[in-house]
Amino acid sequence: MSTKRKPVVAGNWKMYKTSSEGAAFVRGLIEELRGRAVDASRVEVLVAPPFTGLFEAVAACARTPLRVAAQNVYFEQEGAYTGEVAPPMLAALGVRWVIVGHSERRQYFGETDETVAKKVRACLDAGLTPIMCVGESEKEREDGLMDDVLRRQVGAGLALLTSGEVSGIAVAYEPIWAIGTGRTATPELAQEACAFVRAQAEAAAGPGAAGSLRVLYGGSVKPDNAEELFAQPDIDGGLVGGASLEVDSFARIIAHAQ
Repeated sequence: MSTKRKPVVAGNWKMYKTSSEGAAFVRGLIEELRGRAVDASRVEVLVAPPFTGLFEAVAACARTPLRVAAQNVYFEQEGAYTGEVAPPMLAALGVRWVIVGHSERRQYFGETDETVAKKVRACLDAGLTPIMCVGESEKEREDGLMDDVLRRQVGAGLALLTSGEVSGIAVAYEPIWAIGTGRTATPELAQEACAFVRAQAEAAAGPGAAGSLRVLYGGSVKPDNAEELFAQPDIDGGLVGGASLEVDSFARIIAHAQ
C-alpha cells in the first residue's frame, strides 16, 4: 500500500444496533484497539451507525481517534423533504464522513448516478467527506460489463467536483455479488477493479487527484482476508459490513490496515 495514502477502515452497521448498543460497541472497540497497540496515526477508523445512533456514537468517539460516518444523506440543505436528513445537520452533530450511493441504496431505494453525484457535492459543501460507492452486480459481471458499469458510475459520481476536490473523497468498490454472500473477490480481482476505479478518476480529474484518492474495497471484508486485500497497491482500506458488528473481528481488520 502506498505510504502517501492513509488507509480508511469504515464499519457500516446498516440497520443494526440501537443507540446504546452502538455506544457500548465504540467503547469496547477503543479498548480493543488500545490492547492491540493499533497506531491511530496510521489508519483512519470510522463507524457508521443508523441515524438514530449517530448522536451517542459521536459522544463515545469524542477525544478518541475514531470518527463517525452516516450511512446516507440528502442533497438539499433544507426543505420540505419528510424523512430526509441534510448534510449541515450531520455536520452540526459531529459526523465527519458519509457513505453515499451504497449498492443497497441503489437497489432498494432508487438511488441513481445523478443523485449520487448531487450527494457527493452536497457533502463537500457541508465539510463532510463522502465515501462514494460503486460496483457491478453478478449479472453485469457475468455479461462482461464490469468496466462499463464502473466507468459510468465513477465518471457520473465525480461530475460535479473540481479536480482538486476529487483527491479529498474516498471511493468504495463493492462488488454487489460479494456483499452479504460470504463470497469475496480474490485479492487480484479486487486490485484489478480498484486500479480501474482509480484510472477512471484519473480520466475525470487528472493523475494528481487520482494518485491521492483513497479507494476502498467493500465486498465481504473479514479478518482472514483483510491483510492480503489491504496489501494490494490500489486498495486503501475497506468498507466493512457484517464483520464490523463484532468488536474482535472489526479490531482485527483494523490492525491489518496498519
